[in-house]
Amino acid sequence: MITKELIRPQSIVVVGASQDTKKPGGKILKNIIDNHFSGSLYVVNPKEPEIQGVKCHADVKDLPQVDLAILAIAARFCPETVEILAKQKGTKAFIILSAGFSEENAAGKELEQQVVKIINEAGACLIGPNCVGMMNSNHTSVFTSPIPKLEPKGIDFISGSGATAVFIMESCMMKGVTFGSVWSVGNSAQIGVEEVLEYLDNSFVQGESSVMKVLYIESVNKPRKLLKHAKSLISKGCRIAAVKAGSSDAGSRAASSHTGAMASSDVAVDALFRKAGIVRCYGREELAAVSSVFSFPKPTGKNVAIVTHAGGPSVMLTDALSSNGLNVPHLDNEASKELLTKLFAGSSVANPIDFLATGTAQQLDEILNTCENKFNDIDSIAVIFGSPGLFEVFDVYDVLDKHLRTAKKPIFPVLPSIVNAKKEVDYFVDKGNVFFPDEVVFGRALARVMNTPDPLDADGMPAVDTAAIRRIVDNAKDGYLLPEDVSAMLDAAGIPRAGEATSDKEDELVAAAEKIGYPLVMKVVGPVHKSDVGGVVLSVKTKEKLVEEFRRMMQIKDTTAILIQPMLSGVELFAGASREGDFGHLILSGLGGIFVEVLKDVTSGLTPLGKTEARMMIEGLRGKKILEGVRGQKAVDKDKFAEILTRLSAMLQAAPEIAEMDINPLLGDGSKIVAVDARINIKK
Repeated sequence: MITKELIRPQSIVVVGASQDTKKPGGKILKNIIDNHFSGSLYVVNPKEPEIQGVKCHADVKDLPQVDLAILAIAARFCPETVEILAKQKGTKAFIILSAGFSEENAAGKELEQQVVKIINEAGACLIGPNCVGMMNSNHTSVFTSPIPKLEPKGIDFISGSGATAVFIMESCMMKGVTFGSVWSVGNSAQIGVEEVLEYLDNSFVQGESSVMKVLYIESVNKPRKLLKHAKSLISKGCRIAAVKAGSSDAGSRAASSHTGAMASSDVAVDALFRKAGIVRCYGREELAAVSSVFSFPKPTGKNVAIVTHAGGPSVMLTDALSSNGLNVPHLDNEASKELLTKLFAGSSVANPIDFLATGTAQQLDEILNTCENKFNDIDSIAVIFGSPGLFEVFDVYDVLDKHLRTAKKPIFPVLPSIVNAKKEVDYFVDKGNVFFPDEVVFGRALARVMNTPDPLDADGMPAVDTAAIRRIVDNAKDGYLLPEDVSAMLDAAGIPRAGEATSDKEDELVAAAEKIGYPLVMKVVGPVHKSDVGGVVLSVKTKEKLVEEFRRMMQIKDTTAILIQPMLSGVELFAGASREGDFGHLILSGLGGIFVEVLKDVTSGLTPLGKTEARMMIEGLRGKKILEGVRGQKAVDKDKFAEILTRLSAMLQAAPEIAEMDINPLLGDGSKIVAVDARINIKK
């Protein structure tokens, strides 16, 4: 629980304060003083009578009541210090800068647990340990620099790494981005990224709180909490971007299925962010660029007008936008022809709108007025304007500033001359504006924002026979279900399957074959990878061939029986699931055969999976054109495929004990999709 004392402390003590501002205890005190903390400020250091103009206390026992304590002392001294402050001085908020806790060794972990226990018992909250601190418009309790411009509606930034937070802030500040709060959670011993997001959600006030949240995450410890509060904040009008650093190596997993081999914590993170509506970024600069995009209104559509005085950058921006799903539409109408008459000879208004290196501020004004009022198909405007160093461009940036304040369509300034026009860029930023120094980075960032879906709900969830599913699972032992139980599970979930029979007796299988009808497919039961051991035979057309292959296949190692199915044709599809710890079940879908085995053309989603998300997964496949019918093949019913994925999700909701499963292949033939083979692994 984040307390009011952390957010708006009336008093702060720095324990381990120093005169030396190159030390954390010295720098954090200086930052608090320099940024005009309005409450009572105390310091503790037994060696000094006064530190940085603040009277010094020799011992925490000598302090009056204090709201927020910042500890810059060795880890071994922290439990005792925290206990005195929490129990005797009424302290309800702690920031522990010190390292030497759980990140270091077992002894450090024990110290950390002691501290958390004391703080929890006191109903207090803890940021850290092993962090750089936190800041908002009330106090700047960090030992780093620079301090960004802080205002309530600036970006709320939460970081699992202190140094990374500094680097991201530097990049954002250079572009003019402001901050509402910055949280460095360090070891997240009590409060992590998820808890801060929860606080920002629960304390959100429409019209007053920031609508921009940016996260740097090294470990998603509570995915369901993150999902809940991210979706809630976005539903309130917020936008959220995040970097999740680090990914597990899927190849290191001891997985026996396609799904298990392809699933990983990082795939689960991707699915989580997509379900939540979080814009996923993969580096500091990308996150800073997306943060900058957040500083502008979100465009209502994907059509962008590019306005430039330099041809090269406009071409590169066009490429960046077009290759990432945005449009730079050709402009050829009466309005564009009229605009061309107001520009110098040689200018172009086709889009990009190039008004040449000699273009003037007045011409830019005309262009922006036309884009705003006469180009109805344009949703946003990117303006690229730098300087070759021949003349100053203050007047151009004044025009940009004017339109940014009045335009209904978002205008994104790309100002590449950070040396030649440094004075003008600084002037532009000092007016409260945000800019982008690189057109390609901007274009990709805008595309990431525009291509991130809204939060996804579990719409259109089908009903399944939960009681039948539970009977099978409750009676099963850990490991792979028997083929007949797999069939019963699919039937209970309403997933269509091919007719089949299984037996270890020759005469029983012959009799079953007569009922099913030839041609048949024969598969061994037992071996995991059937094809690798010669355990799959196609197009068995006669009783004689059936008997011959039965006798051969029963000799294959680990084979317990033979399964027969009708020989079907169609497009091979794939669906599977893997249980990914606290994330829940991760569902993967794709085309079967080479597409899943070699090309790994799969998409993912977390349960519960609704119809909209399932359809989005299918549309996200690189090979989706095959589903739509190529070279005379029937198109596969995408809605039917999506329904099967939602039924799989409902089955997993009913049976969380499923650790891993594959349906591979599903055969799609027009509107008919049937499961041909499936494996379900139970782990209770």
